[in-house]
Amino acid sequence: MTDFLAFLRNNPYPGRGIAVGRGRVYYFIMGRSENSRNRIFSLTDDGIRTEAFDPSKLTDPSLIIYHPVRKMGDSLIVTNGDQTDTIRDIGDFRAALATREYEPDGPNWTPRISAILNADGSFSISILKRVDGRCLRCCYDYEGCDEGKGYFISTYKGDGSPLPSFEGEPMVIDMPEPEAVWEALNADNKVSLYSSIGGTVKLFNKHLGD
Repeated sequence: MTDFLAFLRNNPYPGRGIAVGRGRVYYFIMGRSENSRNRIFSLTDDGIRTEAFDPSKLTDPSLIIYHPVRKMGDSLIVTNGDQTDTIRDIGDFRAALATREYEPDGPNWTPRISAILNADGSFSISILKRVDGRCLRCCYDYEGCDEGKGYFISTYKGDGSPLPSFEGEPMVIDMPEPEAVWEALNADNKVSLYSSIGGTVKLFNKHLGD
């Protein structure tokens, strides 16, 4: 099991990340450009959305303004892009993701990462990434997990140019408290963190002084 806080402290740029554990889920975003960093998470009726902290500095809303978290019946969808809406509208996690692929932001070709948490404690985690010019579609289904344990996936392995995509299965991690996760994220690159523990949601936004 990977020490999640140590991993984050030693990785300046995993990009966007999803961690799913028993009764809890975390989603964070990071940014290197002014446009990516100019964001906050805000609550909606069925989850959260990203917003520009300073609308006057927003240069391109594509790929950075979306709903990362939305409910679908008794399930919770968490993703790093507008595929959240695709999953909710189609109503089937795998079928919806079959209609999507990695982000069109070459040369990085950022993977689309997604998760769905079901009422019975089971969950699925997916990554759509570019390999040899084609879309590799991976989905991992879990019947649940033990207390204190979680699974983590991110868009990137770390910093670089171009940014290297995440590789392998979701990492097995411990699940520290959200305040510790927020503190462990790189101070320069972190933007926002969403946490839900037993259905209680907490947001962390760098621009709002969290």
